[in-house]
Amino acid sequence: MTSQSQGIQQLLQAEKRAKDKLEEAKKRKGKRLKQAKEEATAEIDHYRLQREKEFRNKETNVMGSQGNLSAKIEEQTTEAIRNLTSSYHRNMESMMKKLLSTIFDISPEIHPNFRPAA
Repeated sequence: MTSQSQGIQQLLQAEKRAKDKLEEAKKRKGKRLKQAKEEATAEIDHYRLQREKEFRNKETNVMGSQGNLSAKIEEQTTEAIRNLTSSYHRNMESMMKKLLSTIFDISPEIHPNFRPAA
């Protein structure tokens, strides 16, 4: 009977050791997964930074030429506004005279379709 109880004890101890090894393996697996996830995240961040840097370089190249273009358009717009303003100041007095003379110089006339009452 003691040999049976010793055998059972050995089996229980072996089962406990197996369970401990299994838990240890699960912990190692969890650590490896966590480490792999961290490495993947770091690699993704590195790739993202690299692609953003390339994008900024391309954007700078494209926007640099557009920047010159926008400065040229701004200069042309300013020149056009300056021309319109000077034209306004040159012609304002004569246009006001024409407008006022049209409004105030009224010559009353009888309409051609008017027939006096007989």
